[in-house]
Amino acid sequence: MSRPPARERSRTDTSSSRLLEEWLAAVVATPGLTAIRDLDEARRVLLADSLRAVDLVARFEGPLVDVGSGGGAPGIPLAHAQPDREVVLLEAERRKCEFLERWAPPNARVVWGRAEEQPVDWAGVATAKALAQPPTAAEWCLPLVREGGAVVLWVGPSAEAERVTAVAARIAGELEDAPEGFLVLRKLGPTPEGFPRRVGVAKKRPLA
Repeated sequence: MSRPPARERSRTDTSSSRLLEEWLAAVVATPGLTAIRDLDEARRVLLADSLRAVDLVARFEGPLVDVGSGGGAPGIPLAHAQPDREVVLLEAERRKCEFLERWAPPNARVVWGRAEEQPVDWAGVATAKALAQPPTAAEWCLPLVREGGAVVLWVGPSAEAERVTAVAARIAGELEDAPEGFLVLRKLGPTPEGFPRRVGVAKKRPLA
């Protein structure tokens, strides 16, 4: 497919940047979405940090599902950055889904539900940022991803990669090399029988 002319790309980039700034202001202004009240800090934590993963998720073809999308980070910035990709914003709280529906770009759709209740083995990549402890987030995300796809988790310096590796091994995944601040889990085969476990079990009784 040929690329659009430079002038058209410039207009598209400008429009996307404006929409992202408006979304960011709405996240900060809406109670219950973030504790951040400074717009510059929100730009760094919610927007710039989400966009750090653009090249990482682009390595994996197929739909992207943002698990526990909340106010839309990282799913909405990633959807704007990849306008030709199908993006699913998965969120369990109806009120947050209503916010996401107002701000989702045309290539993104909002799904109200929990990760454990979704079909398995369909997404090219699953993302999660500030969703849960990494072992729990890995268990919620890996069943959604098809063989050859991956889970991309935003993590802090205290993340225990060994625990995540143990969880991944139970769900046909393995840890790959990743940039600082991320864990990447490659899906090696179909989701094993018994996964996902019932709603809430992964958080109450982590696999590792």
